[in-house]
Amino acid sequence: MAGHSQFKNIMHRKGKQDKMRSKVFSKLAREITVAAKLGTPDPAMNPRLRAAIVAARGENMPKDNIERAVKKAIGGDSENYDEIRYEGYGPGGVAVIVEALTDNRNRAASDIRSYFTKSGGNLGETGSVAFMFDRLGVIEYDAKVASADDMLEAAIDAGADDVASSDDGHEIYATQDSFRDVAKALEAKFGEPRKAALTWKPQNTTMVDDETGEKLFKLLDLLNEHDDVQNVYANFEVSDALAAKMAS
Repeated sequence: MAGHSQFKNIMHRKGKQDKMRSKVFSKLAREITVAAKLGTPDPAMNPRLRAAIVAARGENMPKDNIERAVKKAIGGDSENYDEIRYEGYGPGGVAVIVEALTDNRNRAASDIRSYFTKSGGNLGETGSVAFMFDRLGVIEYDAKVASADDMLEAAIDAGADDVASSDDGHEIYATQDSFRDVAKALEAKFGEPRKAALTWKPQNTTMVDDETGEKLFKLLDLLNEHDDVQNVYANFEVSDALAAKMAS
C-alpha cells in the first residue's frame, strides 16, 4: 500500500475545467450515452454507466443533462461512436495515452497525430506505450470522508490493491476484475465517491524540467480540447510551482 500519491501530474484534465465547462459536459454526456447504449440503461446493472454518472455528478453536471444522455441511447437516435486508444511520445520522450470516442476515425487520427508532431513528439502504434502503464480501477474520495488510516483499513477489507492519501483526498486502486466489488464496498461505508472509473496508471514517472513540462501541458491541453478526446494520461511529473502555474 502506498502512503502518498504518484498520480499528481499524470491525468491532466482538472486544472482548466472551469474554462471549458460546456465542453466537459459534452464529453461526459457522450460517455453516458455510449455506456448506456453498449449495456443496460440501468446504472445499478451497468458498471460503466454508473462510473460515467458518478463522474458527471462530480463535475456538477445537471441531473436533466444526465437523464437526457441516457434517454438518447434508449431512443436509438444517438450517433455511433468508435472507441479508440492512441499512444505515443510527447516532448522529452514522455509516454502518452489518449482515449477517444469518435464518429470519424480519419479526422480524429489526423488531428491527434498533428498535435503530437507539432509538440515535437510522435504518435505510435497501439501498444507502443501501454506496457508502461497498469490498467486499474480508481475510486476517489474527499479527504474529509475518512482519515488515512481508516480509509486504508476499509480499502484492504474491500480487496483494494493500493491506497494513496493526501490533503487532496484518497485514491483507492483495484484490479479491473475486483474494481466493481471494491467500489460497492467503499460506497456502502463512505457514500458515493467523487470518482470511480478505469484508468491508466503509469508504473513509473519521469520528472521533467519546467521547459519540457510547459511543452507537455500545451500538448495535453490541445488533446483535451479536442471534441473526440475523453481522457489523456502521461507518465511524467513536474515541479509543484509549474503544476500550480499551469492549473491557474
